[in-house]
Amino acid sequence: MRLDPVNLYDYEARAQQVLPHANWDFIAGGSKDEITTQRNRSAFDAISLRPRFLRDVSERKLETTVLGTPISFPVMICPTGGHKIAHPDGECGTVRGAGMSKTLMMLSTSSHYSMEEVAKAASGPLWFQLYHRGYEATQMLVQRAENAGYKAVVLTVDTPLPAPKERDIRNRYENPFPLGNFGATTEAMPEMSGTDEAPNWQPARVPALLWKELDWLRSLTSLPLVLKGVRTAEDAHVAVECGVNGILVSTHGGRQMDATLSAIESLPEIVDVCKGQAEVYLDSGVRRGSDVLKALAMGARAVGVGRPLYWGLAVDGANGVHGMLELLRAELDQVLGYCGQTDVQNLERGLITVPSGWGNGKMYP
Repeated sequence: MRLDPVNLYDYEARAQQVLPHANWDFIAGGSKDEITTQRNRSAFDAISLRPRFLRDVSERKLETTVLGTPISFPVMICPTGGHKIAHPDGECGTVRGAGMSKTLMMLSTSSHYSMEEVAKAASGPLWFQLYHRGYEATQMLVQRAENAGYKAVVLTVDTPLPAPKERDIRNRYENPFPLGNFGATTEAMPEMSGTDEAPNWQPARVPALLWKELDWLRSLTSLPLVLKGVRTAEDAHVAVECGVNGILVSTHGGRQMDATLSAIESLPEIVDVCKGQAEVYLDSGVRRGSDVLKALAMGARAVGVGRPLYWGLAVDGANGVHGMLELLRAELDQVLGYCGQTDVQNLERGLITVPSGWGNGKMYP
C-alpha cells in the first residue's frame, strides 16, 4: 500500500510522475539559467532557527488575518497560470482545497475557470490577481472581481516584458486550454500578451501601467490594492507613498527574471521601508513550515505557495491541495513550539540567524 505524502517534496515527485512532460516543465521551469528559482530555496536553507525550551507551548495559535480577513494559518494560495494543466477541476479544485484548509486563494487573471465560477466553488476568501491588459479590459476585470465577492486586487508589477522560459521554448509549449476570464482562446487572445500564458510570448500589446496611474486603478474599486513583485526598498517606498494596502514580495518563482536576489533576501529592506503602513507578504520557495516561520520572523504577515498547489492538484485534486496545505500547517505548528512560541502574530525577537549582511544585522522579528 502506497503511503500518503509526508512532505511537499513527496507531492512534487508524484506530480512529476503523472503530468505530461511539457506541462511539468511549464510548472517547474524558471527564467534563463534558473538561478533565482534555485536561490529561492537555497536562501531559505541559509537561515537557521534559534530554538527556545522549558516553556509552556501546549497551546499554539496559528490563526492570523490578511487585510482584516481571518485565515486559519499564515499560508495562502498564490496566483498562478491555468490550473487545468494539472487537473481537470483546475482552479475550482484548488479553491475547494484552500477552503478545506480555511485559507485564502489568489486567483490569476489567466485562470482556466472564470472568476465567477471559482467564486461559486469557494468556501473561503478570494483575492483577484490582475495583469493590466489595457484600460478597458482592466476596468472590466476589476469590477467583475468586486461584484463576484473578491476581497482585494493583487496587481502584478514584475512583468514589464515577455520572458519566455527556455524549457518552454524547447518544448514548443502553448497553453492548451482557453482562459476563463476572456471570451476567446489563447490563439485569439491578445489580452494575455506579454505573459508566459500567451502563445509564443508575443510582446505586450497594451500600454504599461505606471506609478502615477495607480490612483486611476484604485478609483475603479473600493477593494484594497496589493502589489505583487516588488523587490526593492526603493519601489516599496513609492508603493507606500501611493497608499497601497499590501506588498507581496515575490520573484514570480524565478519565472520572469533571472539573476536576482531571492524573495526572502529582499524581504528585510521592504519590511523596513513599509513600517507597518502596508502589510507585507512573501512567496517564492516556501516548501516547509520552517520556511513560513522564517518569513514571519523577518516581518512577513503571511506567505503564499505557487508551484506546490499544482503538485497537490495533480496528485489528488482538491484533496491534494488540502493535503499539501495541511502538511505545511503541521510543520509550522511543530516548529513554532520548538522555538518556544505560541502565537504567529506575537513572535519574539531573535528567532532566527541570517547570513552576514542580511538586513544590516537586524534582529528578527
